[in-house]
Amino acid sequence: MANIQWFPGHMTKAKRQMEENLKLVDFVIEIRDARMPLSSRNPMLDTMLQSKPHLIILSKKDKADPKATKDWVQALEKEGVQVLALDLIHDNFKAQISSASKQLCQALIEKQKRRGMRPRALRAMVCGIPNVGKSTLINSIAKRKAAQTANRPGVTKSLQWIRFGSDIELLDTPGVLWPKFDDQEIGLRLALLGSIREEVISMEDLALFACGWMMKVHPELLEQYYKIMIQATPYETLLEIGKKRGMMQGGQVDENRLMRAFVKDMRDDKCGKVTWELVHD
Repeated sequence: MANIQWFPGHMTKAKRQMEENLKLVDFVIEIRDARMPLSSRNPMLDTMLQSKPHLIILSKKDKADPKATKDWVQALEKEGVQVLALDLIHDNFKAQISSASKQLCQALIEKQKRRGMRPRALRAMVCGIPNVGKSTLINSIAKRKAAQTANRPGVTKSLQWIRFGSDIELLDTPGVLWPKFDDQEIGLRLALLGSIREEVISMEDLALFACGWMMKVHPELLEQYYKIMIQATPYETLLEIGKKRGMMQGGQVDENRLMRAFVKDMRDDKCGKVTWELVHD
């Protein structure tokens, strides 16, 4: 499979803007997807953040394996980062984010008090790759459609400040990917999230990768949902699914239809709560 490269022009511009706007904020809220907390991290942030306090939100925890999410929170916290696992659609998360933010910036708050200043609103940059839930977070806080949302990468393309109560101001940023995925499995995981445009990925590669992971980690979920027996390889297992679903054409499985349908099932969580990378891997 060829290297996956995707870096639209607006992302190059957004990266420069983010670097400039980091000077305006006290800390950074990075949103990652709880189903792939490592792959949905942008390694460019490591150099951009420098010494800024850092809060990681693992979004869409309702779609992830609860045990795996707990393991990831513990592993990330061991690295000295504050972590919240949230369902940004159903959770009442505002108090949790507010408390974590004040804890992160306690030194700044105390410094202002020592100088006799009334602590001003904390300023945070909200960042993350496309399709991890930044706009969902911003819209929920703003109680209006402040950030344009869509289930496709790259829809939030301008910088905007959002008031979060009286204590915090959030700077929303466009989703920024890095220019090239040297680890092809990262690219495949992000394609499953919908963070990469489908034109740059083979649907067959994506289906084989997803099926292989399910066979390794959750074979019972595949068997339960598709009512099949796991076969020796992902390709053979997918063919069994195609036969069971009646995806036949001219006496053979319609592989193009099968691959697309299987990927859609994975994206729609048809097999249940699945985390696509584990701490010990």
